[in-house]
Amino acid sequence: MASDPKARLADAYRTALAKEAPEHADFEVAFEKPRQPEHGDFACSIALQLAKRLKRNPRQLAEALTSAALANYPDFKQDFLGYEIAGPGFINFRLNPALKLAALRHALEPGWGRARKEKPESVQLEFVSANPTGPLHVGHGRQAAIGDALASLIESQGDKVTREFYYNDAGAQIQNLALSVQSRRRGLKPGDAGWPQDGYAGEYIQDIADAYGGTDDLDSIRRFAVDYLRKEQDIDLREFGVRFDVYYLESSLYSDGKVEEVVKALVASGKTYVKDGALWLRTTEYGDDKDRVVRKSDGTYTYFVPDVAYHLTKWRRGFRKVINIQGTDHMGTTARVRAGLQALDAGIPAGYPDYVMHSMVRVMRGGEEVKISKRAGSYVTLRDLLDWVGRDAVRFFLLSRRADADFVFDVDLARAQTDENPVYYVQYAHARVCSVFSKTDSRDFANAQLSLLTNERELALAQRIGEFPGVVAEAARELSPHSITFYLRSLAAEFHSYYNAERILVDDEALRAARLALCAAVRQTLASGLSLIGVSAPEKM
Repeated sequence: MASDPKARLADAYRTALAKEAPEHADFEVAFEKPRQPEHGDFACSIALQLAKRLKRNPRQLAEALTSAALANYPDFKQDFLGYEIAGPGFINFRLNPALKLAALRHALEPGWGRARKEKPESVQLEFVSANPTGPLHVGHGRQAAIGDALASLIESQGDKVTREFYYNDAGAQIQNLALSVQSRRRGLKPGDAGWPQDGYAGEYIQDIADAYGGTDDLDSIRRFAVDYLRKEQDIDLREFGVRFDVYYLESSLYSDGKVEEVVKALVASGKTYVKDGALWLRTTEYGDDKDRVVRKSDGTYTYFVPDVAYHLTKWRRGFRKVINIQGTDHMGTTARVRAGLQALDAGIPAGYPDYVMHSMVRVMRGGEEVKISKRAGSYVTLRDLLDWVGRDAVRFFLLSRRADADFVFDVDLARAQTDENPVYYVQYAHARVCSVFSKTDSRDFANAQLSLLTNERELALAQRIGEFPGVVAEAARELSPHSITFYLRSLAAEFHSYYNAERILVDDEALRAARLALCAAVRQTLASGLSLIGVSAPEKM
């Protein structure tokens, strides 16, 4: 059984489901905070969700499930004041106030919100993986923010994470990069006669041409351009506070013979066939919507072949848990890669690897959409955003929605010092707590009488703080870092409300100590949450 009361209750309901409705034993048991405080501290609507399927009265089902659940929760009366079946079948619960306050002491301990594992899992997280053909764009920025936050979240739960960047430094796009730089050196510009058909038009191509001091040899230009852009991307990532443990080159898959090895293995599996002079793989046998070409009629390999070879190396390197973060425009590659890995018959499970898909980002400034960067030519770069609003705002904003939801980055809002700016609102809450402590010498909270915290705002704030470890654990488990930004905004809102309504540094020494302990727990929780998503917790603003 889990230690958190809400988690323990969820475990008890799952056990009850296995008894009362075994066909729905895996149904998700979720709890939500009611909008009206008089309805309790949190509510469960499982009876309403299942009543129609089970052809039962929802209120009667709610009572039956709750009775069975409480039979598996011997400490219920210690943790809760009680429950009630409300309305059409909601199950409302009221926590024991002492339990809410007990979380405050834990919040003041080192490692608040983190967990330990006896047997940590080694997780490989691949993200950004931008082609070295241009500056990082805002989509790469969203991916970097998601990936880095996910790594921190997974590590917070006791697992080990290897952050990996895969460079697509081979193929037609790299050839086009080299031709573009070569053309710039020859005095050509985009649109001129002789400019490469698929050339890159950004001003950064001229920068590379100006920096290159070698001959007109295309291979030399290619190597220089790739190295130049890798360094530029590294500068942006460092500025964004993102680091990687491993950089893997696509070109090494060819030079080390790994692509050829995979093709031979696919042929040997009997899952390939020749059609129209090309080699095809029967990926439809593994859930793909159509078979895919492995080797084209001109002898070159399609993009998904090195992807399969690359993921085979992940498996061979011992990573049994692999997570890839990619844009939704790469959605089709997921089925192909998994199909290719299955066809190899190398013992790799069907769902390998896991994917987190992120959607596009639109940038608004001055009420208009920004589509062009002077530096990149055709898109807004990550460096543009960092220059406009700074690292903290970029990170928080890019994590403030579900990864698969389209997102509009409002530059003006990100710069505003108002309550409407979510990152400012959360950071200001932390700075506000710090300002309280700057006005007092009292630092001893170990013996504070927390039972003196009795008003509604104090208990709500204590309950919110107590939810933090569960929020972090769920965000790591569900690969949803946006949950942390949601939580931080809620915690900040409740603290601002409390601060505006109550005096903290009251004359009563015991009450003052208790309220300072509450504030210290808020400060620690805000700082821990911001740290997980790579955002600073300023003491002054």
